[in-house]
Amino acid sequence: MRQLIELQQQLVPDLLEVMRKRYMILHQVMLSDTIGRRTLANALEMTERVLRAETEFLKEQGLLEIHSAGMRISEHGRTTLEQLEPLYKSMFGLSELEEKLRAAFGLKQVLIVQGDSETSVQTKRELGRAACQVLRATIRPSDVVAVTGGTTLSHVANQLAPTASMKDIWFVPARGGLGESLDYQANTLASTMAKRTGGHYRLLHVPDHLGEEAFASLMQEPNIKEIVSVIRSARIVVHGIGDAMVMARRRKLEHDVVEAMKADGALAEAFGFYFDRSGSVVHKMQTVGLRLEDIVNTECVIGVAGGAGKGEAIAAVMRFGHNDVLVTDEAAALEIVSLLDQP
Repeated sequence: MRQLIELQQQLVPDLLEVMRKRYMILHQVMLSDTIGRRTLANALEMTERVLRAETEFLKEQGLLEIHSAGMRISEHGRTTLEQLEPLYKSMFGLSELEEKLRAAFGLKQVLIVQGDSETSVQTKRELGRAACQVLRATIRPSDVVAVTGGTTLSHVANQLAPTASMKDIWFVPARGGLGESLDYQANTLASTMAKRTGGHYRLLHVPDHLGEEAFASLMQEPNIKEIVSVIRSARIVVHGIGDAMVMARRRKLEHDVVEAMKADGALAEAFGFYFDRSGSVVHKMQTVGLRLEDIVNTECVIGVAGGAGKGEAIAAVMRFGHNDVLVTDEAAALEIVSLLDQP
């Protein structure tokens, strides 16, 4: 395929540019659900005159639907986008980036979406859509799926849809709550995933950060022990990745603990653990949910994170060596590759 694309670029370079433009229009409309022409033109940095001609063509091909409320992608358009995605990635180098990261960290699969989710809500939604694809392909009947919290994982939850293969799946929180917005808590996302897929869920009504006495007491409760055993039996874990110091502040860790973590080189946080640049764990949370040994023994661990500012954190967690799949964006991938190329 790569050779064919290179030949096309030499013979008919304008063909690829037209194809890219129309792909981007369809892609942006799909992410936006319904969008007006002016908003779409601004998002794509395109004049309304040029956009009008392109959208009329796409409408004639049955790929777009244009209503008074705005434009929507048709089912035919959605199918066409899915079929074009591998070609698009190959055309613009994303396939090469995916393979480079996959080989560098020994992963089974890497999916990269275009853009920077730090600056674009649409890119963050696309991260969620790509993670949904991975999850649907990985699920087996009666699986238990443990999920962490966060804004990126909320986009995964909100883009799941009912499928026959997910009706008997159990979704559970990977750990307790942080005491912040309910919208992004692991409990909320587990229940949202279950409701959107027609599956089942269990909740863990405990704080994420516990002292020794509280932890020991809670683990004696029969109901807590039972849900924890379900969580720790998960075959699939879907998790986000955060900056170590940002997550430490959100968890309101003691000042001396934060300073010790800094001294140890903590860069990244995932599933309640803090990692240095080499992927070594430098701090563990006392958590009722998943333990480090559970992550190590989980059959499929899917990391979902993006944004140029998270490149170093993502690389640190991937060096931990127990992820199977990474779903990220182009900005983070380029940052990670630049780190890999450093001596």
